[in-house]
Amino acid sequence: MSKRVLLGILLACGLTTLALAQEPKTGGVINAVIQPEPPGLMLAMVQNGPVQMVSGNIFEGLLRYSPKLEPQPELAESWSVSEDAKTYTFKLRKGVTWHDGKPFTAADVLFSIEMLKQTHARARNNLMQVDKVEAPDDYTVVFTLKQPFGPFLGIFEVGSMPMVPKHLYEGTDFKTNPYNNAPIGTGPFMFKEWQKGSFIRLVKNPHYYEKGKPYLDEIYWQVIPDAAARSVAYETGKVDVLPGGSVENFDVPRLSKLKDTCVTGAGWEFFSPLAWLWLNNRQGPLADKRVRQAVMYAIDRDFAKDVIWNGLGKVATGPSASTIKYYTDDVPKYPYDPAKAKALLKEAGYKGEKIRMLPLAYGETWQRWGEAVKQNLQDVGMNIETIATDVAGGNQKIGDWDYDIAFTYLYQYGDPALGVGRNYVSSAIAKGQVFNNVEGYSNPEIDKLFADGAVATPDSKRKEIYEKAQKILVEDVPVAWMLELQFPTITRCKVKNLITTGIGVNDGFKDAWLDK
Repeated sequence: MSKRVLLGILLACGLTTLALAQEPKTGGVINAVIQPEPPGLMLAMVQNGPVQMVSGNIFEGLLRYSPKLEPQPELAESWSVSEDAKTYTFKLRKGVTWHDGKPFTAADVLFSIEMLKQTHARARNNLMQVDKVEAPDDYTVVFTLKQPFGPFLGIFEVGSMPMVPKHLYEGTDFKTNPYNNAPIGTGPFMFKEWQKGSFIRLVKNPHYYEKGKPYLDEIYWQVIPDAAARSVAYETGKVDVLPGGSVENFDVPRLSKLKDTCVTGAGWEFFSPLAWLWLNNRQGPLADKRVRQAVMYAIDRDFAKDVIWNGLGKVATGPSASTIKYYTDDVPKYPYDPAKAKALLKEAGYKGEKIRMLPLAYGETWQRWGEAVKQNLQDVGMNIETIATDVAGGNQKIGDWDYDIAFTYLYQYGDPALGVGRNYVSSAIAKGQVFNNVEGYSNPEIDKLFADGAVATPDSKRKEIYEKAQKILVEDVPVAWMLELQFPTITRCKVKNLITTGIGVNDGFKDAWLDK
């Protein structure tokens, strides 16, 4: 008995010591790599991965999400759902201010929703089930849905529905508003400075509503275009954080073994990134389904996974990542088969017409992948012309539908109603926007399946609907699905508590601290 008591005392002392050792410390500066340099920072206007990574610490949504995708309070401190699952009432935090000192209220929420319907393709899609939004007082927002929508509580993450200051955007041209380049949010960090090609500097919000947070004084997002130089910057101590995707995959194993280095694959649960090739369905050779199928057979995706991505990925089977709800691999298969690709091209009457391909300007790994895919397609007789561009230029061309093939990767957001349907339903075809149905695929059956799947009950019915949709899409090949991507985050071990949510670094600096 005495031994048990002694053991209990020792354990208690050990836990107390551990708790003291892990007590967050205030102060310090973190240097993190951002790759590539964002084309902008206004999250309501631009949603590229690097934009979300930086601006997710400036702006906020009504909710955050745990690694298990459970909703957590952010600008909304609580919420309730009516018995018929059609009315959602959010109670906003009081005492929250924008970075310019103006109060955040329900009026900002109402304004943000209307603005996002115009500027944010995913938000517009997510809000399609909303009948009306009302603010009975300054700190209450009520969403009334047209019908029950199971994934509704999953749409309020900062990148999906960032809150925008009404007093700075109302009555302005959203695209040219000067605050797009000097964003004002409610988040734990405030925008301070952007030296293009060098760094983006964020500073602590001294009036943040969560007492004691953030712990850090500043974040420098270092822009380092050269892949080798990014790795060297970490090795020499210039940077402390290498977010997922910021160094080339072939450097990850070596960097992970360095002294005082911690590595995690966590922080991507909400996203489940899926890479594919946009295929312009509207005109030219790729308007023919057989040519699109030929593209799938022509590309050696296992080579891409094993050699180009160093095993950090999984070959995609279709429009859904294997990590999200209602995924099935019971779909048509496209193994690497150049002979089959050639036969399909011949059947389609392809005669060597030029096909323009846009690589993704995200670094050497993507450049290598572009070269490999070009070679695969040329090997089966396709006439591929590579069109080089930067990130902003690529966004422009894709949004204007000025391409034949283009590389991308998009996030899945945990549910096909939130992150999959937006790329295939006809209602998401909107010129000038980048992350919707830019391929121009239109199929009334798919439109109906995604509309029904979003609101169907019970879950078994949703599963049946989405499995059918996956089979049809994989047969039609509106885009060429490549890989489910994996992005390890590499940090100095002195960086604590950076990855605490399902979106990781994108909103993680709120909780991060330095064990100095």
